[in-house]
Amino acid sequence: MASDTNILRRKRKRRHKNAGHDRKVKQSRKSTLSAAELFAACGEPGQSAPKTD
Repeated sequence: MASDTNILRRKRKRRHKNAGHDRKVKQSRKSTLSAAELFAACGEPGQSAPKTD
């Protein structure tokens, strides 16, 4: 049977791994722009592109 110390070490390691994974998932949700955000500066479809200064 595993000792309490080993159980706690595994539990801590698993929690840290899951926390890191959750952080990366949360971070990746907003890392990629949507199509609307990506092409917002191009103007409406079928119209000429807006002039830049």
